[in-house]
Amino acid sequence: MKIRQNVRHWAAKKSLTTPVVGNVVRNKLVDLHTSIFLDKANETHREERKDHLDDFFDATFDAYVEALDAGFTEAQAREITHIQANFDFYNRGWTEMMEFPGDELETHYERYADFFRRHDITIDDPLGEFRPAEGTADAPATPENLDDPEHPHAEGGFADDVYVEDEEGNLVVGGQHEPQDVDVTDAPGVDEGSEREGEA
Repeated sequence: MKIRQNVRHWAAKKSLTTPVVGNVVRNKLVDLHTSIFLDKANETHREERKDHLDDFFDATFDAYVEALDAGFTEAQAREITHIQANFDFYNRGWTEMMEFPGDELETHYERYADFFRRHDITIDDPLGEFRPAEGTADAPATPENLDDPEHPHAEGGFADDVYVEDEEGNLVVGGQHEPQDVDVTDAPGVDEGSEREGEA
């Protein structure tokens, strides 16, 4: 799929594996992801989906760190979590929030099949072993959207690899090399004065 990657993402990666500051960044990233995806939802459904998205995205950061530990690049690890989210959106009929079309679900799954199977993740169970013991907050589904799905925010044709858009707008297949001088204060939530908004 197609994602963005900039200094904020590198700083978040470093922060999430750093004691103390990691929790601050994680909470901010959950808020950021929930806000971004709620903006894609129909306004009448936003409030009822918020708690579920908070719980879901919080759980995906465990998958993100696990993927990094398994040797995946930052872009790949983040793509894994976005794929998990899109599985969840599809299952609930929240098709307007999806980042790629529903007919690419299987292709995205197969690219990370080894990781997904190792952690009991399926399209039907997007969190697998990363599901919190208490579960995630429930939210009303809209299964009728699956009859004739609309994906106004989806970009198809990028299912065969991770396509990374850098800060200059260039598209790099597979992602960029990690900078040497990553500063954790560039991560969301660490230094509010320097925080920059952007894609998740």
